Amino acid sequence: MKNIRHAVFWPPFLLLIGAAILSFISKDTFVKVTTDANNWVISNLGWLFSLTGLIMVGACVAVYFSPLGNVRIGGTNAKPMLGFGSWFAITLTTTIATLTFWALVEPIYHVSAPPESLGIEPNSAEAALFSMSTLFLHWTITPYAIYCVPAIVFAFAYYNMRKPYSLSSALSPLLGNKINGKTGAIIDGVSLYTLALGMAASMGTSILNLSGGINHITGLQSTPLLWAIVAAVVTTTFIISASTGLMKGIKILSTINMRVFIVITIFVFIVGPTAYILNLGTESLGYYLTHFFEKSLFTGAAAGDPWPEWWTTFYWASWFAWALIISLFLGRIAYGYKVKTVIIVNFVLPAIFGAIWMSVFGGTAISMQMADAGLSDIMANIGPEAVLYAVFAGLPWSQIIIPFFIFIVFITFVTACDSNIAAMSGISSSGISPESPEPGIMVKVVWGVTVSVISWTMISFANIDGVKMLNNLGGVPALFLQMLVFGSLIKIAFNPQKYDITEEKDKDCTDVEDRSVS
Repeated sequence: MKNIRHAVFWPPFLLLIGAAILSFISKDTFVKVTTDANNWVISNLGWLFSLTGLIMVGACVAVYFSPLGNVRIGGTNAKPMLGFGSWFAITLTTTIATLTFWALVEPIYHVSAPPESLGIEPNSAEAALFSMSTLFLHWTITPYAIYCVPAIVFAFAYYNMRKPYSLSSALSPLLGNKINGKTGAIIDGVSLYTLALGMAASMGTSILNLSGGINHITGLQSTPLLWAIVAAVVTTTFIISASTGLMKGIKILSTINMRVFIVITIFVFIVGPTAYILNLGTESLGYYLTHFFEKSLFTGAAAGDPWPEWWTTFYWASWFAWALIISLFLGRIAYGYKVKTVIIVNFVLPAIFGAIWMSVFGGTAISMQMADAGLSDIMANIGPEAVLYAVFAGLPWSQIIIPFFIFIVFITFVTACDSNIAAMSGISSSGISPESPEPGIMVKVVWGVTVSVISWTMISFANIDGVKMLNNLGGVPALFLQMLVFGSLIKIAFNPQKYDITEEKDKDCTDVEDRSVS
């Protein structure tokens, strides 16, 4: 803790701890304050979340075909620190911590309660098509574009511009020397705050997910006490992993994770409603692509429909809240690859994976719901965490697949926590560089425990709505910061050579070699 950047670490840390204390002292006050703030966000900024998400998609496509796309992170002579397979596995498993939960729960919400303004009959064929195409909206192209843009900018700033390990470095092309000192510290502090809330929301989802599995297997009720125990186990595990050194621990976890993803996806595809998965997935993909702009910019304002506020805005806020800090990690491991390859690994391939995963698991859940509408009853009477295991219980060999799935959820979230806590700890610490990339273990412990406490507090008081509120509140400052990051990307893309000091060094080295030969 001796290397802490005090101006960056303490403000978000104390704010989060203060919120947790307030929740225990006066639950009603805490819930009222967070609810009022959340309602203001979703009522007033939903349009901006949607529009900015769409802009990020356009930015990824444009940069891929721009001169910046051919720039190598770290300079012309930089060699990748990770093989392509390991790089993709780490990138994917770092960014999909809650996908295992929402792939089975979200479609049931949409099938049983589609937006009233669209006039869709619940549990109808039209509702099934809407549900699956909405899964594509929330889990494929736009989310990974939101991640990819800051990852590119930070990687370029850190390795090619030789800027410090700080999110404010990603704004240096736009703001210049203004990022130094207090301005940079404020930017990093706000980013820490946004990720802490976004990560707490994700952890809340995973705690509900794991607790639902434990309830299904053992009969133990999914209560705040069980949630606290699960949170403690998850926190302990990712702290142990983080203490081994980021690359070692996360490479092992992500490799296991990726293999398990593949196995369970193939298994559910074979034993589940295979024909239905293929047909609904294909039809929904066509509908999603045909109505891409319409679905991306649907706010419900014309008809006074709150559905987009509680779903699409919630998701965009979640991705924005995570994107800034996780970009430090994603950018750090992109060393040695061209920017267009970074876009493929952080944007294209994860979007394809998300489409496959949602088609298989979402399609299975929708098929069961359409058959007897029983899953929506389970969700209403027991809770969303029970839906996952009700789906698996309806498949062959459920006694095997359910423990296997619980293992997936656990490893997935531990992997995501490992990388995110490392990024949070790194930005909180001084002296982080490509030569000395690891922050101290104590700061990792402090952030891990803090996030766990905030997560448990919100789901205990507000359950799944608490998860949504955390995402929305964390996403607002992240949204505005990401707009500034986009400004930096525009400046770099128009003239990469102006900012890339590695090119000058490589040229100098080449000149020296040429003179030596002659």
